[in-house]
Order: sequence, then C-alpha cells, then structure tokens
Amino acid sequence: MSITSGAGRATHLDRYAKENMITIQASAQFIATLCCALFSGASIYINLVEHPARLECGTELAATVFGPSYRRATLMQASLAMLGFVCAEAAWLLGAGVSWLVGGLLLGLVIPFTLLVIMPTNTQLLSPSLDKTSSQTRELLSHWGRLHAVRSCLSFVALVIFLCSA
Repeated sequence: MSITSGAGRATHLDRYAKENMITIQASAQFIATLCCALFSGASIYINLVEHPARLECGTELAATVFGPSYRRATLMQASLAMLGFVCAEAAWLLGAGVSWLVGGLLLGLVIPFTLLVIMPTNTQLLSPSLDKTSSQTRELLSHWGRLHAVRSCLSFVALVIFLCSA
C-alpha cells in the first residue's frame, strides 16, 4: 500500500510541477510578447512620427530636443528590450519552440546594436560642442533616423515571430 501511495504521490507531484512549468512558460511568453510589442510600437512611432516631426522643425530645434527625447526613451526601451529578451529565452529554455529563441535574440540584438553602432552618432548629437545649426548636424540626425530604423525592423520581426508562435 505504501508503494502505491508513494507512486501516486510522485505522479501527482510530477503533474503539479509540469503544470507550474507550463504556467511559467506561458507567463514568460506573454511578458516577452508584451515587451516586444511595446518596444516595437515605440520604436516605429519614433521613426514614423517623432523624428520626422523634429526634422521638419529645423535642424537647430531637432538637435535641441533630441537630447531630452533620447534620455526619456533610453530607459524605457532598454528595459523593454532586456526584459523581453530574458523572458523569450526563458520561455525557450522551458520548452517553447525555437522561434522563441530566434525572436528573443532579434529583440536582444537591439541592445548591442545600439551600444556599438548607434552610440557614436548619439555621442556626437549630444555633444555640448555640437553646432546645432550646421549641415553636419542635419546629416547626423538623418543618419540616426536610418540607424534607429534597424531597431524598429528587428523588434517588429521579433514581434511577428512571437505572435505567430503563440
């Protein structure tokens, strides 16, 4: 009787553990998708609305507002990218398909892309010695918009992968 009881208890615990893992995996997938959607939406908004509007106002004003806008967006977007990446990879480790690995890597890729590729342009645009009326500044702003579009594309592709995998 105790052998059956022990085996029954083990089966119950195994089922309980499996159910919890499924719940954790689903939660990780939800959080990854939510973070990716918010990141992608904000990124696309910046590319299609905010940055072109800045440029329409003239180079000096665009360069002036770039700093405050950049500082505000950085914390939000970096947090969303990192949390989305970690949750997507956790979902994959918990048994979700390889698409969660791929989508998570695409979303996570925006972080090193920002640090290695976009940061030199950011540094120039945020420099106190920048001549905010120069054609060089206008070109830096345009270049930044093209670089930022890569982040928008990476995050949007990751979002499509997550949504098709759910």
